[in-house]
Amino acid sequence: MNTVSLIGRLGRDPETRNTGSGKSVTNFTLAVDYGFGERKITSWIPVVAWEKTGELAAQYLVKGSQVAVVGRLQQRTWEDKNGNKQSVLEVIASNLDFLTKAEKKQQREEFESPEIADEDIPF
Repeated sequence: MNTVSLIGRLGRDPETRNTGSGKSVTNFTLAVDYGFGERKITSWIPVVAWEKTGELAAQYLVKGSQVAVVGRLQQRTWEDKNGNKQSVLEVIASNLDFLTKAEKKQQREEFESPEIADEDIPF
């Protein structure tokens, strides 16, 4: 059985890209705490979300958002440009539950409210 359930906060904004075959993939890092006070340990877990799951993450999650992630562990290996073998253990997300108020990134931009004179208010 390969199932992982985590609750944490995003360490950075999600990043989305498209593969050569046109599938979208979104990456983010989840900060998961264990323990309390001086004994608190934070683990930084890389998360990969494919297609619609990833698109929703990119649309609604930002750095600091709290999210529950359910998925599976996957180890990926590759060779870097210097010929060194690299490896990463990451969570492939199958389900995300937004635990903080989700808002579209476009709506987060600040705006100035127009000045309205008292005599223009109808009540």
